Amino acid sequence: MTDTTPIPFLDLKAQQARIAPELRRRLDAVLAHCQFVLGPEVAELEAALAAFCGAAHCVAVSSGTDALQIALMAEGIGRGDAVFLPAFTYTATAEVPLVLGATPVFVDVDPATFQIDPAHLAGRIAQVRAAGRLRPRALIGVDLFGQPADWPALSAIAAREGLFTLDDLAQSFGCTLGNAPLGRAADATATSFFPSKPLGAYGDGGALFTESAERAALFRSLRTHGEGTTRYEVLRTGMNGRLDTLQAAVLLAKLTVFRDELAARERIARTYDTALAGAVVTPARVPDSTSAWAIYAILLPDAATRTHVQTTLSAAGVPTAIYYPRPLHLQPAYRDHHDGTALPVSEDLATRILALPIHPDLSDAAAARVCATLRAALGARSAAR
Repeated sequence: MTDTTPIPFLDLKAQQARIAPELRRRLDAVLAHCQFVLGPEVAELEAALAAFCGAAHCVAVSSGTDALQIALMAEGIGRGDAVFLPAFTYTATAEVPLVLGATPVFVDVDPATFQIDPAHLAGRIAQVRAAGRLRPRALIGVDLFGQPADWPALSAIAAREGLFTLDDLAQSFGCTLGNAPLGRAADATATSFFPSKPLGAYGDGGALFTESAERAALFRSLRTHGEGTTRYEVLRTGMNGRLDTLQAAVLLAKLTVFRDELAARERIARTYDTALAGAVVTPARVPDSTSAWAIYAILLPDAATRTHVQTTLSAAGVPTAIYYPRPLHLQPAYRDHHDGTALPVSEDLATRILALPIHPDLSDAAAARVCATLRAALGARSAAR
């Protein structure tokens, strides 16, 4: 009999069971001291995260989106400024510039790695300069699906053009580039601890990394209503972007197994690579890097095949997801801000991409079942044609 027991797309219950004693100890400590906002665990977490990625400073905040916003606020980015970012990513990256009055300028991505295309970025900057309506001010490079963007190329372009660089590491904390964890590749780095991320809290959370003591101090002020040296000294317009202490406690517990979980994600990705070779387009690796494998995304021939595969897998208890069904420049919220430049790679990826389950507690048997079911679905479609 065919096994149709549902496979979890993400299994937080299994992870919680593995870390239960340390998690309980951490949470009980917070419940004992009752410092629920920016308590001592937050400072401990900041030190641990900075040490993990080799950054000089870490500032914990309330979400990955707030991390992006604080970083751009610190640079005074607003009306009349162009912020360059990939069209193929999550909405938060484009949302924040608009909230601050700036204009997102969408850039196409590499068709193999899905990361922002440096050559297209250079062309987009030239377009904006020639049009003369916006000031090129910042680049947000997104490390998509767990892999790093091409930061050496991006940084060279930004230095030449005088752009502030912000690394959106929301999906990829724990990945490496050039044998070093990301966290220092840009002027500032923002990450997210949303529960589905490789390092996830039990609610929203995020962090900022920087090598600049001045930026770190400004980030801390902005996350707490622009306060100065005392709570009721208000130096600037800020926001409420503080991290809850309970979330810091959860993350400290999860950090004890994080490296092992990254290794497990890599093992599953390699299993998929081998079992699906020749059947679908498996993820290309960014050179000289390792991935955190937040998402394992394959490419299918066309939208109709994707629909067939997704429907067949769902009936067999194998969950899938589409990241992303529409690129940002075609979203209702952003299309009126887009200058009409064609972004064909992002548009094509949106019709063919499909994410498979990947998490540290996915068993070898479950991974094999995902692959066998996917191959069978493709074979049935091919036979029906």
